Amino acid sequence: MDSTQAAAVPLAGSRCLVTGGAGTIGSSICDRLVAAGAAEIVVVDNLVRGRRANLEHALASGRVRLVEGDIRDRALLAELTTGVDVVFHLAAIRITQCVAEPRLALDVLVDGTYNVVEAALAAGVGKVVASSSASVYGAAVAFPTREDHHPYGNDTLYGAAKLFNEGLLRSFQAMHGLNYVALRYFNVYGPRMDIHGVYTEVLVRWMERIAAGRPPLILGDGSQTMDFVFTEDIARANLLAAEADVTDEVFNVASGTETSLRDLAESLQAVMGRTDLGLEFGPARAASPVPRRLADTAAAAARLGFKAEVGLTEGLGRLVQWWQAEQRPVRDGQSGGESGVSS
Repeated sequence: MDSTQAAAVPLAGSRCLVTGGAGTIGSSICDRLVAAGAAEIVVVDNLVRGRRANLEHALASGRVRLVEGDIRDRALLAELTTGVDVVFHLAAIRITQCVAEPRLALDVLVDGTYNVVEAALAAGVGKVVASSSASVYGAAVAFPTREDHHPYGNDTLYGAAKLFNEGLLRSFQAMHGLNYVALRYFNVYGPRMDIHGVYTEVLVRWMERIAAGRPPLILGDGSQTMDFVFTEDIARANLLAAEADVTDEVFNVASGTETSLRDLAESLQAVMGRTDLGLEFGPARAASPVPRRLADTAAAAARLGFKAEVGLTEGLGRLVQWWQAEQRPVRDGQSGGESGVSS
């Protein structure tokens, strides 16, 4: 569907707002926006999951401003979107936190996103690039999974919220001509993960165990598969989505490669030089995880020019290198942290 205005937003010389911009993906987007020549990049982040340290490189450019704030603050968003060309919307809470705090999930994922979209429309923003998730597919039945796969297999609040957000954007495009692209991230991993939070996921826990000379603990038989995509690839997809003459569409952002948890654990052990540890298996969680993830990435390749470039072995190596560097300040008595593989 064509918008009433051009859907492509050149990033050189642009003004950008990045919600959740101090997190792993958001900060990587900021680095790339600086390199692309954006004139001003405003980051709004409540620093619950994000960290100022993630923005160290971007802030040094003098073109990035960090505002400690929350997307539930409508007045703040109205102020920050004024004069902005493109909004990259990443602020969210984890899928695991949605289970523990469903009211917070509603406030942040649904109401907060509405605030972002409403402010973007009022300010005449050229485009919104919004983070969605493979969680909208739930337990998919077709593989590789295309964007037009039905969303009826999802039974998570997180997935429901992301699906609502896509519908919200679609309705604002239809009613008001708001340009947007939504990106469905598959299993995200890479440097700057939230390693110090309450909701740590599998890769961080495994690195901790391997470093301590203990085998990775796999819940279940290890046959569950994921489609891993490196954070810097995701950041690149966001910039491509902003500059593409595309609107009112959603795209899978993934590697298009299927990896089992067993293979992931063994690959991580190899990267960390501890293939001698073996694997440990525990009972599967009562709430069964999605058994399989594999994305069809053809649409993103054709429409955005996006193809993942970082393979799993390289990505795990870069993750481990970053994680090991993060452990040094913790051992020296400074505060530490947590996060992991999400979809």
